[in-house]
Amino acid sequence: MIGVNDIRSAFINFYVKNGHEKVASSSLVPSNDPSLMFTNAGMVQFKNIFTGQEHSSYSKATTSQKCVRAGGKHNDLDNVGYTARHHTFFEMMGNFSFGDYFKDTAIELAWDLVTKEFCLNPRKLYVTVYHEDEQSFNIWKKLTGFTEEKIIRIDSTDNFWTMGDTGPCGPCSEIFYDHGDKFLGGPPGSTEQDGDRFVEIWNLVFMQFEHITPELRIDLPKPSIDTGMGLERVAALLQGTHDNYETDLFRTLIAASEEATKVKAVGEALFSHRVIADHLRASSFLIADGVLPSNEGRGYVLRRIMRRAMRHAHILGAKDPLLHRLVDVMVNLMGTTYPELKHDKEFISQTLYLEESRFHKTLDRGITLLKNKTEALSKGDVLSGDIAFRLYDTYGFPLDLTQDALRARDIGVDVNAFHKAMEIQKTEARSAWKGSGEAAIEKVWFELREQIGVTEFVGYETEKFRDEIRAIVENGREVSSARVGDKVQIITCQTPFYAESGGQSGDKGLITCGEASTFQVLDTQKKAGALYVHIGKVIDGTFKVGDTVDLEVDHWIRSATCSNHSATHLLHKALRIVLGNHVVQKGSYVGPDRLRFDFTHPRPMNYEELFEVEKLVNSYVFQNSVVQTHIMAYKDALKLGATALFGEKYGVEVRVVSMGNYEDISVSNGAWSVELCGGTHVVRTGDIGLIHVLGEMASSSGVRRIEALSAQRARMHLTSQDKRMSELSSLLRVKSENVVERVTALVEESKQLGRKLAEAKRELALGSVVVGNFSSPENNIRHIDGVKFLSRLVKGLRPKDLRSLVDSGKDQVGSGIVAIIGVTDDGKAGLSVGVTADLTERFNAVDLAKVGALALGSKGGGGRPDMAQAGGPDGAKAVDALKAIELFLTE
Repeated sequence: MIGVNDIRSAFINFYVKNGHEKVASSSLVPSNDPSLMFTNAGMVQFKNIFTGQEHSSYSKATTSQKCVRAGGKHNDLDNVGYTARHHTFFEMMGNFSFGDYFKDTAIELAWDLVTKEFCLNPRKLYVTVYHEDEQSFNIWKKLTGFTEEKIIRIDSTDNFWTMGDTGPCGPCSEIFYDHGDKFLGGPPGSTEQDGDRFVEIWNLVFMQFEHITPELRIDLPKPSIDTGMGLERVAALLQGTHDNYETDLFRTLIAASEEATKVKAVGEALFSHRVIADHLRASSFLIADGVLPSNEGRGYVLRRIMRRAMRHAHILGAKDPLLHRLVDVMVNLMGTTYPELKHDKEFISQTLYLEESRFHKTLDRGITLLKNKTEALSKGDVLSGDIAFRLYDTYGFPLDLTQDALRARDIGVDVNAFHKAMEIQKTEARSAWKGSGEAAIEKVWFELREQIGVTEFVGYETEKFRDEIRAIVENGREVSSARVGDKVQIITCQTPFYAESGGQSGDKGLITCGEASTFQVLDTQKKAGALYVHIGKVIDGTFKVGDTVDLEVDHWIRSATCSNHSATHLLHKALRIVLGNHVVQKGSYVGPDRLRFDFTHPRPMNYEELFEVEKLVNSYVFQNSVVQTHIMAYKDALKLGATALFGEKYGVEVRVVSMGNYEDISVSNGAWSVELCGGTHVVRTGDIGLIHVLGEMASSSGVRRIEALSAQRARMHLTSQDKRMSELSSLLRVKSENVVERVTALVEESKQLGRKLAEAKRELALGSVVVGNFSSPENNIRHIDGVKFLSRLVKGLRPKDLRSLVDSGKDQVGSGIVAIIGVTDDGKAGLSVGVTADLTERFNAVDLAKVGALALGSKGGGGRPDMAQAGGPDGAKAVDALKAIELFLTE
């Protein structure tokens, strides 16, 4: 049997032998299409090449692209596990031509692959063409010898691909496989086409035209090819099954799920195991590409996928987190093709574990809420759709789980109201969705990039440069000039200003024209992928397109930023050494003021670890070794040991930054830290001066954050800290090295005094009570219908101290009721009511507390019949509250 990995390799190798460039899968978070939540097709990463907005070094390519369809227009989530071919995560194999070859070659290559490489029986194959595409029809007929009955003309838009109302478009041609009459369904184009007998295995898109308007289209000057073949679907076919979940990859994952749960994949359990296998893949790949579970955007979709799998694990009886235990199996299956899985394996496992641990708690809370909301319902009743949606949205309960939980009691759910609430939420989510990982790129920047070309950055070599203004943009449109006070963006062909990228902030500085005109650059950003835009304000004079200008970066800001950027590289390496290789960069900020570094780690760092990291990085700062940069092939950089960020898009050639020297020069080519980086750095590590870690904290689930200072700011901070320490030691009259011990002693002394003060206040509060003299006003004891009632108003006591006062009061009265109100310094009131055991049949402390709470401006109150507590915002009504309780006792 040919395995999934073999099929993928065979496809890629076939096209490589036929002159195609093998291109790695892009991230599941699309960087070039703000309309997409996830990459959902193989052509997504090539979209700008097809539209001419980008140019590549190759004219034909082949990929196996990882895809997710679980949100937005393409959402297969609810079908997964219950059908043979639906997945949230899948791989789309494809070949692409960017103006190189067209229909004849694309069809011939496809036919050779399926009949010769994959050895499919031609008698089992059918093809479809768009009904107006005679060219494709004739090519297929000549190549295959098929009769016209096996080359089916489709007269619907199913076989005509468009990118939108305008842009590239063209006819499609599909290849179908006939599984035989043991399955129901008819051929494509027939009324029975939705059956399972005829399965589409490949779609060839011929980008032949361009829509100028929805009604007008013209021929493209360079027709192109875009194809897609689902790996899971083809694997099922080549492995002799109709069901994707019966392929070797899914059988292995399901077997691991069976072993972990001790439940066989039969009957209803089969669907749960399939959901777990599919959702494990989707969750792991999304986490590896930087998506983390959250309550909005991509993170919300990931959380839905994860919790759906976790719910099915719960259905199978898993009492403890399950999914993280299956990560090793999944990585062994797919990690060679997708190394980001191996790279982030520990982080993926930890993220799954933490999320499932939380979900177990929310599951318990959800079940409790469902029980409370349905206690009054009887057989045949219907649960409110709003409550069902709240269970879904807040506690992760899908509708079917709520229905299942109520089915045994024959209670239904208002499904229509549930879906109405769901639609309202989807509408709000769509309006809040702002686009993909990069901000939506305005049309003007692509147009300028087409006119001007990409910006050449010369800032590695110099901080000053002279060039010509090629464009000025104001409020999203091109203008010819700018004058004093105008806030605009200036574009030149070359610039020494670094544009914000890779966590490093954009440069600031000045652009001048002669002696009369000055433009203050407040930020530098990168638009349309490679267009450097100087953002700022005209301070003096005027600027116009065509002016020759001098561009000068603020040296001190650049220098401080370089110091912090180089410091992050050293920190990254030190963290991996001190904490382990699971540490992966998950974000950073590098500015002139400070640095921030986010990294994967499952727990807070302790003081010893932070100290060791700081000690280690400064040892390489003091080494004062030369920081080296090299341009080399991406593959060679990885062989050298360079750290790359998965999800980042790297070109054929990359910039490698190396710093620090090992004593053993054979290690990592002699360099201690080696990373792929396009940012600016110090010349020698000693230029960093000093790295001081300010602290470590949580950034998000499974991600920690370090903040630090370097160079002058680190020195100034430590000088300030030293001054404070001197002032503190002088105030405490001890040496600096004894400050901690002295402060510790003072804290303990303060705690003891606090305890003594609280005890004194409690004794004072009831010190004047004398049992037996109930009528004396100063003792605050009444005799009501034969029951002793002691009431007291005290100030300065904490609400938690009132209960012990009530216990003391109960001891003093022997038999009776005690009510004490404490008013805090901010005017709020706490109330405690006690009833001695012999009277709880007649009086309930909870009822009495609620009476007092109403007078205090609250409706709360709770506890036991013998002891209850309440509170209120209006301490001025304390006396009224005590009178209200006394009046209640007389009724």
